[in-house]
Amino acid sequence: MTSNLAKKILSIEDDAFLSSLVSVKLIEAGFTVITAATGADGITKAKAELPDLILLDLMLPDMGGLEILKLVKEDPALKNTLVIILSNMGGREEIEEGMKLGATSYLVKANILPHEVVEMVEAQLTQQKKG
Repeated sequence: MTSNLAKKILSIEDDAFLSSLVSVKLIEAGFTVITAATGADGITKAKAELPDLILLDLMLPDMGGLEILKLVKEDPALKNTLVIILSNMGGREEIEEGMKLGATSYLVKANILPHEVVEMVEAQLTQQKKG
C-alpha cells in the first residue's frame, strides 16, 4: 500500500454523522482529513489547504454541490484537484452533470459503505499518480 500520510482529503458534507464515519475511516487509512459542513466553508478550506481530493455532497445548506464543483474547476489553484461526489441524489441527470463538470467519480451514499469510500479515494489518487 502506498503511503497516504501526505495526502489531504477535504470532505464537504453537512451530515455530521456520515462525515465523522468517513473521516475516521480515512484517518485510519493514513490520510489527513479536513471537514466542512457548508459549501462556503468548503470553498474557503479548499483554497487554503489545497487538498489532493475533495469528497463533495450535493445537498448542502447554503449552496449546491454542483455549484461548488464549478467553482473548484474554475480556480487555477484547484482545477486539477480530484473530486468524488458522494450524494444521495443518484439520478442519471445529477450523475451526468457532475461528471460533465469534472468529478472523477459519483458515489450514492445509500449504496456504499465508509470503507468503500476509502478504497475509491485510494484508487483515484493512485490512478492520478500513474496518469
